[in-house]
Amino acid sequence: MTKVEYDLKPYNTFGVRASADGIEAFQNKSELTEVFNRLSGQPSFILGGGSNVLFTNHFNGTILLNRIPGMELISESSNDVFLKCGAGENWHSFVAHCVSNGFGGIENLSLIPGSVGASPIQNIGAYGVEMKDVFHSLEAFHIDSKEVHTFSHSDCAFGYRDSVFKGKLKGHYVILNVTFRLSKNPVLNTKYGAIEQELEKMGVTSPTIKDVSAAVIAIRKSKLPDPAELGNAGSFFKNPVVNEDIAEEILSRYPNAPVYPAGEGYKKLAAGWLIEQSGLKGKRFGECGVHTQQALVLVNYGNATGKEVLELSNHVIETVQASFGISLEREVNIV
Repeated sequence: MTKVEYDLKPYNTFGVRASADGIEAFQNKSELTEVFNRLSGQPSFILGGGSNVLFTNHFNGTILLNRIPGMELISESSNDVFLKCGAGENWHSFVAHCVSNGFGGIENLSLIPGSVGASPIQNIGAYGVEMKDVFHSLEAFHIDSKEVHTFSHSDCAFGYRDSVFKGKLKGHYVILNVTFRLSKNPVLNTKYGAIEQELEKMGVTSPTIKDVSAAVIAIRKSKLPDPAELGNAGSFFKNPVVNEDIAEEILSRYPNAPVYPAGEGYKKLAAGWLIEQSGLKGKRFGECGVHTQQALVLVNYGNATGKEVLELSNHVIETVQASFGISLEREVNIV
């Protein structure tokens, strides 16, 4: 009897061909419980929007698609709102909902691909804001006990593109929903990146959260390829955090290098700049390459395999290491 393999290409934004033994979707806790009871310990992998994953082999198990819906206003005061969102909701749709309702604090995270459930795992961030800045709590399904546990902000141990769910609790929980604390009177964050220039270009002098969101969307569209047109997973590498002396040494060679504060004694460097300075921006390697507009993004020109993209990422890491003595870390999950 021929073994059936399920195509994963429609479920990953890189658009690489890969397969799995099975694919199942769930929309609530009871369906998730039923799936795990049926799988009875067999390998599984939780997948949201498929925007932060690179499949490199056949997955010997079942891909579980988190499709838990819903947005619910839990409570509000004169200043704050607490909004609960199902883990399967599209992240940008959630941000757009918040912006259109005047709930501020999340507008800088517009147009980030993926699902709401993935946002605390990765502690997604952009333009000076991280998900942890608006996070209140989440509910997660414990795979072994089938119980639902609540995690506070401190429970999640958020770090730069990091959380407890990428560390000691990796593979133990499935996120069901996330509650966010948003502001009715937000303090806008327009200093990071090109937001102020974009607002100026838009003719906006007294921006609202809608204006900031529109500016971020315009910037992202100008720099980042649409996965529907060119397979990618957004930023492939984390921006490296280094000791101050290393940053100073780079600034002595490149006075205009982008360097940001990262806590006492540390600085954050721009991984895309390091890759570009290493001569890789826009370079094509067979069916994959480094994007022409943003060197932080690796792209699939149509027929690249996951292994080829992984090999390219290795080449990028080795080249930057040779050029600057700095080791880049992948942001994308390799499966």
